[in-house]
Amino acid sequence: MALAPKKTIMNLTPEERTTGQENFNRVIGDTRRDFLKKGIAAGVVSGAGLGSMYFGYGASIDNPVRVGIIGTGDEGSVLIGALNPGYIEVKAIADIRPYNIHRAFHGDHYSASAHKARPGLMEKYGWKTEEEARKAVKVYEDRYEDLLADKDIEAVIIALPLHLHDVAAIKAMRAGKHVLTEKLMGHSVHQCKEMARVSAETGKLLATGHQRHYSILYDNAVDTIKRGLLGDIHHIRAQWHRGNLPGRDSWKQPIPTELVTEEEWKQGVRKARKLGKEAEQEYRSLYKLVEELYAWRRRRDSPKTSPRDRDAWAKRVAQKEKQLEDFRVKAADYGYEEKTLQDGKGTKRSPLEELIRWRLWNRTGGGLMAELGSHQLDAASIFISSQREDGSKVLPLSVSAIGGRHLFPPDRDADDHVYCHFEFPGKGYYQDYETGEIADENKKIVVSYSSINGNGFGGYGEVVLGTKGTLILEREKEVMLYSGSSTSAQVAVKKSSDGPTLDTTDSGGDVAAAVGQAAVEGDVSRGYTEEIEHWAWCIRNPAPENQPRCHPKVALADAVIALTSNQAMRERKLITFKREWFDIDSDETPEGVKPRAAKDIS
Repeated sequence: MALAPKKTIMNLTPEERTTGQENFNRVIGDTRRDFLKKGIAAGVVSGAGLGSMYFGYGASIDNPVRVGIIGTGDEGSVLIGALNPGYIEVKAIADIRPYNIHRAFHGDHYSASAHKARPGLMEKYGWKTEEEARKAVKVYEDRYEDLLADKDIEAVIIALPLHLHDVAAIKAMRAGKHVLTEKLMGHSVHQCKEMARVSAETGKLLATGHQRHYSILYDNAVDTIKRGLLGDIHHIRAQWHRGNLPGRDSWKQPIPTELVTEEEWKQGVRKARKLGKEAEQEYRSLYKLVEELYAWRRRRDSPKTSPRDRDAWAKRVAQKEKQLEDFRVKAADYGYEEKTLQDGKGTKRSPLEELIRWRLWNRTGGGLMAELGSHQLDAASIFISSQREDGSKVLPLSVSAIGGRHLFPPDRDADDHVYCHFEFPGKGYYQDYETGEIADENKKIVVSYSSINGNGFGGYGEVVLGTKGTLILEREKEVMLYSGSSTSAQVAVKKSSDGPTLDTTDSGGDVAAAVGQAAVEGDVSRGYTEEIEHWAWCIRNPAPENQPRCHPKVALADAVIALTSNQAMRERKLITFKREWFDIDSDETPEGVKPRAAKDIS
């Protein structure tokens, strides 16, 4: 991100975050911010009723939608954690991994933060035991198609690896189910168009999980832009930096092995040690889950462990045992493939590794732009689109990008560093947006994006720069507003006939910026709960105007941007976007593959 005096914008001190709060409030004035404050004063908390009030959908539905969840891994379990039982009744889950099924019921107990994000169905619905939960929730451990055949299920949430989104969503809609699928919409643009066409033909809702469309924080930021407080946007910077390094990579999860006894494991360590330090490290890495299991069992059974801690360790041990059971999964039976890695050693990646580490491979994932960049380019396009009177999606003009595997060994396809520059049309660029007639080709907004591993400095967020002020959104939790171009300028209101504007009053010296914190203190909803609630509300209130905010046209645009960025990296050239790529009815795609007509898709 850009540098503020003495420190990066994304690394302000707590004192700087609170200084100038009154000035910020005066600028925002009687906006949705005041609505949020009134809602909180009335006892409404983030993620439990505020979304329905804010976005205008029903506070509840009389008959919760009967849902099946296909894919209960990392993201699927996050979505389970975001469910509101007043809107969703989970009737079934489908996953081929015992570990994922266990987490779906019990939640993730590996850390407090993991459990907060993934509390599990039992906690969500108040079931005391897994046996009790399984009486209400059917479990499909083989074919998810069997779940789709269940007439009692009205809709499905799909959180499978990216390359399976299109097939699962199309099968679900053909089976009469409404669909909410994780982002990206699909693995390629032609797949996305096919999904959209089947949705239109079947009349089934198809939503995609770009949750920023349901973030109250982001919507409040859009309101700020619409009111003219930033002036004209002319540049956006965004980043998602992570500290992942070889040996501690969140995308390279450990692969389960056959469970050996503790003595057999110790013998293996001793034999490997005799061959040298590298051999011992390789052995310990291979049997990492086994080593952790025995260490955790000792902690659980130690007389020094308190009853409370013993219960916590027991839950972790049970989860680790289920993680090791994934060794039995015959991933090849579900289409996962073996591959010889380009590491000079002839190392083979197993089908099970492709299943568990699917984000690392181009065949199954979409890399950093699909997993992270798509969210932030979605946000950037939301900000830019807010300057249009009708608020419809503004399409990008071009992208240039570079990427590479700069830190990690050749154990993956995915780049660990990506850098992209996008051109969007700004105010005054088009004479007529619908026809594409250009008035002034210089009136462009440049969006710069980087996502790297190896150093998480600055975290993630977006900086929106306008002619009157700067808006900063950090970690989907905080909003900060600066007047003009100075980070040491206080913010004040200046009335005018054109509406509110920002007026810069030089405060001198190192006076902290005028900073506004998020309207909601404590935890701020990232939008998962609201996107699922609204999807369910639209299902229960069918009407042409009741559509998910990230419907197929919007989700297709996000996919085009992310996937074309990957293509620009591969080809190392600037790519000019074609409007036809964003048109569901057009057969043109950036990859050159023609999508099938809905009638030809089974």
